Amino acid sequence: MKFEYFIAKRIIDSKAYKSSVSAPIIKIGIAAIAIGIIVMMIAIATGIGLQQKIREKVVAFNSDIIISNFDSNNSQESGNPVSMEQDFYPEFKSVEGVAHIQAVATKFGVIRTETDFEAVILKGVGADFNWIYFQDFLVKGRVPDYSGERNEEVLISQYLANRLQFKLGDSFTTLFRKDDPNKPPSMITYHIVGIYNSGFKDFDETYVFGDLRHLQRLNKWEDNQAGHFEVFVTDYGKLNEIYNEVYNNTPPLLNVTTVEQKFASIFEWIQIFVKNIYGIIGVMILVAGINMITALLVLVLERTQMIGILKALGSSNWAIRKIFLYNASYLITLGLLWGNVIGLGLLFAQKYFKLFPLNPDVYYVTEAPVYISLSYILALNIGTFILCLAMLLVPSYVITKISPVKAIRFE
Repeated sequence: MKFEYFIAKRIIDSKAYKSSVSAPIIKIGIAAIAIGIIVMMIAIATGIGLQQKIREKVVAFNSDIIISNFDSNNSQESGNPVSMEQDFYPEFKSVEGVAHIQAVATKFGVIRTETDFEAVILKGVGADFNWIYFQDFLVKGRVPDYSGERNEEVLISQYLANRLQFKLGDSFTTLFRKDDPNKPPSMITYHIVGIYNSGFKDFDETYVFGDLRHLQRLNKWEDNQAGHFEVFVTDYGKLNEIYNEVYNNTPPLLNVTTVEQKFASIFEWIQIFVKNIYGIIGVMILVAGINMITALLVLVLERTQMIGILKALGSSNWAIRKIFLYNASYLITLGLLWGNVIGLGLLFAQKYFKLFPLNPDVYYVTEAPVYISLSYILALNIGTFILCLAMLLVPSYVITKISPVKAIRFE
């Protein structure tokens, strides 16, 4: 066993050390490390979790990449149709990283009941529609099946169902305007087979999912025409790279945009979370480091006589500094241990028991989502340990200024 480590271990294990004047300050230092790691862990878990959850919900309703005709109409209703007879449809084989492509269309409509009405966007989808996200959102019933003949099955949000007092199995009439304002609107009676709740109020209060073939008939399109194509990627981290490949493999008459371009304000807002996370990590490490510096200086002051004796016996300044750095490492590790136990406990409690709800009007989610990954937990612990220990190298230099003679006489 190394001499420095042996002395440090004896100091840590001694009862006098645990009941000394420095004990409260040491406990404060450990608490600062623990609180710091808890706050940093929660900031990263909730920040990344919120980013991912909001992004997943936006992508569920709009996909990662949208291919459509160039159209000056900026509304959410499909304008000029695009032919479904494309080289990239029904499979985008020319671009690696494309997981799925589907043809859809949207049209404004008004749901009318005996006592109320509600403006909605009917999203027409076909047999190729990817329902994977909505299987997670589903609260009642099932997703519609459009693999057979044209039908009137729809998926409606829980928000609209509650607002219009609909329940599973009910039918309702939807009115669609015609190009000629002098003609009465078209009417379709839909049958509710499923109710979903994404928690994203902006979309839940707007979208109803129905058969694409109804919109083709209403818009007087051909059977091989749709409003636009939605493309899903396998790795969202490579979105811009895949977008460029999709753009290069798409006819010049078609427009290609990413979900981040379409909803720039939402994605700019969630990027602020990253800056907040960096700020919180910086502040917490600084606070923890300052507390550990204070604890180290108190330990040095309390062990001044021991330092003088070790110097008189021939120990080098660096060897004595290592004794206190070993001691500080133990305190940092203890703080990290308690911080991880409490922090992970809180995160898992939120993950499985949803203890902290959020306002969906502000955050687009109903509860604080958490992202738990071994990689960032390890990186956070290792980084905190190294940075705190590095911050202690400078104050430990005070040991070199202690005179053996004066230190031995120190009271």
